[in-house]
Amino acid sequence: MPLPIDFLEAVTLAATRYPGPRIVPWPIPGNPGGFISFANFDEWRDFVVKLSLRDGIPEIVRLKFERSQKVHILAWIDFDLIKAGELVALTTLELALMDRYGPKARAKYGNTAFAHLLRYMPEHDGLTDDKVPMIHRSGGTVVEMLAGNTPQTLANIRNDAAHGYPLDGLPWAGLLELVRDLIEYAYRDFRVPVP
Repeated sequence: MPLPIDFLEAVTLAATRYPGPRIVPWPIPGNPGGFISFANFDEWRDFVVKLSLRDGIPEIVRLKFERSQKVHILAWIDFDLIKAGELVALTTLELALMDRYGPKARAKYGNTAFAHLLRYMPEHDGLTDDKVPMIHRSGGTVVEMLAGNTPQTLANIRNDAAHGYPLDGLPWAGLLELVRDLIEYAYRDFRVPVP
């Protein structure tokens, strides 16, 4: 389901007051620490819209992810908003993982903490770096971040964002795309029930 046209049109109108270009940290082929340049708002908007979740993922998850996309799109006007978009993306990931792995994670780890939901993916659901499209394209690793084997994990990033980490400021390159890839992996075999 694409983002609402009226929202996109309204932001496009407002964005005309803030011409480009913008350079955004984002993984590129062969370089997880790359940058992408957007000449104008239309390029940015189209880029973010293309990161939409595929059909077949529960509506509540898709709607929450769309909220994150909306905030990312608004970041053209004030780039600081990207941090709010990242937090919404991570809370959407937590919702999706709770749906897909909640009872299984509780059985394995004794609770459903976000860190355990993330850890469940590589330890018990077969996730490897090669199965994450963004990582496959750009290199690097996410499995180590999910398993908690790095100083900075996705759970830590979410906690810092939610609890006001004072040194937070720069965006996490490609976080929206990574969250999309992880949600789609978690729901890879999911079929929407037919009424």
